Amino acid sequence: MKTFYIKTFGCKSNQAEGRMIALSLLQNGFKETDVLKAAYCIVNSCSVTEHADKQILSLIKQVRTKNATTKIVLTGCMAQLSKKPEGVDIILGNDEKLEIAKHLNADAVKDIFSIEKFHHIPLESKTYKGTRPFVKIQDGCDNRCAFCIVPFARGSSRSNSIENIVNQINHFAQNGCHEVVLTGIHIGHWGREFGKSLLDLLFEIEKTDILRYRLGSLYVNEITDDMIKLLAHSQKFCPHFHLSIQSLCDRTLEDMNRKYSAKESLSLIKKLKSSFNKPFLGCDIIAGFPSESEEDFQATFSNLKQSGLSQIHVFPYSKREGTAAAKMDAQVPEKIKKERVKKLLELSYELYGNFLQENLGLEHEVLFEKKSIKLGLNTGFTRNYIKVFVYGDKDFKNTIKVLKLNKTHLCTDNAPF
Repeated sequence: MKTFYIKTFGCKSNQAEGRMIALSLLQNGFKETDVLKAAYCIVNSCSVTEHADKQILSLIKQVRTKNATTKIVLTGCMAQLSKKPEGVDIILGNDEKLEIAKHLNADAVKDIFSIEKFHHIPLESKTYKGTRPFVKIQDGCDNRCAFCIVPFARGSSRSNSIENIVNQINHFAQNGCHEVVLTGIHIGHWGREFGKSLLDLLFEIEKTDILRYRLGSLYVNEITDDMIKLLAHSQKFCPHFHLSIQSLCDRTLEDMNRKYSAKESLSLIKKLKSSFNKPFLGCDIIAGFPSESEEDFQATFSNLKQSGLSQIHVFPYSKREGTAAAKMDAQVPEKIKKERVKKLLELSYELYGNFLQENLGLEHEVLFEKKSIKLGLNTGFTRNYIKVFVYGDKDFKNTIKVLKLNKTHLCTDNAPF
């Protein structure tokens, strides 16, 4: 029997596509196995930073050392953007990978901007190993943020149909899944090419059989009052927002080619906190973007400190050839980037501690995801994205329990208690 091993890097969309790759192979007579036994090693890559590229090249070398006879197939964003690296047997683009079983005899990387329609691959629940499957609703991006290479790896924005999305969600629900996560490269642009908006899709998802759903990352100016109204009254929506903010300094936002202000971001955060009960509000922040002065950084830091956010996902700026930011003068020294990252991470730790403190003693609905037999530990997530730990003999995987949160449920490095 033909065998394969797959390693997926990067975003939730790529994770969903990793299961599509596995499904294509399983449906064509392949068996999934470990890297030492695999006839094909599929590397589903990310290329959002140079560090991601280095990780993938390192993995390819390790695989070749462990299994000299395996055929290494590089796909994903790095494959779409780069020439075939040393050690790779086959290179496949972001579209070709979705039906990978058809493309294992030769390289295939088409022009990503030639693809005009969303490539839908329905997922079977049995191919998904977790309890919160990702439902891919959109691909591509029409924005041109100065730091980002992703549009050149993913192409123009393309939306999955309401029918496909609803059918996929209902399939998961009818096969025992309680929660799904809506994902894409830029989900806020869903439906634009056929005169719809994300709000239209959310109305239809409210009618599905799923008990809970979450949204992927959204831009600040894509969360409308009407969307907030719908979600605030929903019995299905999990009050968890991840905001693609990147900076809270207007000068830096302008240099990044972001189309909103720091004031708009802070206003939205305030509105979300008042509209939902203890929502988790996370965001992305880039530290050390070209020409970010100390004054600019302090503006972002000060705004974050008084923002009311729950947590900050911090990235040091990574120079990507082919982007506008790579050509900018006044690149920030690595030492200063590291110092700024350290300060932001310390602030994030403080904000998250405050968020957890607000939730102690309150009852929360927890969807448990896995049980460690060795540790006797069940782990799961509340609706507002608090990771919960419960010791005991019983296996709670894929069950929903209501718990009154206390400090023993938060025995994690992310909880400052």
